[in-house]
Amino acid sequence: MDAETRREKILEILKSSDFSVTASSLSDEFGVSRQVIVGDIALLRAAGNEIIATPRGYCMRTLQSGILRTVACVHTRAQIEAELNIFVDNGCSVLDVIIEHPVYGQLTGELRISSRFDVTQFVERVMADKAAPLSSLTGGIHIHNLICPSQEAFDRACEGLRQQGYLYLEDPENDKI
Repeated sequence: MDAETRREKILEILKSSDFSVTASSLSDEFGVSRQVIVGDIALLRAAGNEIIATPRGYCMRTLQSGILRTVACVHTRAQIEAELNIFVDNGCSVLDVIIEHPVYGQLTGELRISSRFDVTQFVERVMADKAAPLSSLTGGIHIHNLICPSQEAFDRACEGLRQQGYLYLEDPENDKI
């Protein structure tokens, strides 16, 4: 199979999959190295395909139903799981994590977390890889974009964050965001 045909088939797989697809599984399927797949994905992106990399593999950028909300948070590495569970327990999907870096500006990590299973997988991967979360560069301060089923779900999630001390407040003494 030539490279162009392989890239077309990779795109078909990503478009038809309801889940993220790992580079390793694609390399096994096509009998090429993982690095070849990573290069194929880069070329597909450069051609305008909206492929995103998540901690669980590649997927197509899709619009989820619900309302888009943004929330600023602060917590330690040890509190990542609790924070993410607050979101998913209230029906919100965590699209990404964003920090403001003094040199590079805005840095974004795609998450696509929508269940406790996703949270567990993400936390296990962070721990296994001994990876430093992006928020470690900003003293724990970061932003999440969320898709929430309703304003009430977002409000419940924010209240849960506030109760745990994870909601980043301008004036914590007066609960001012």
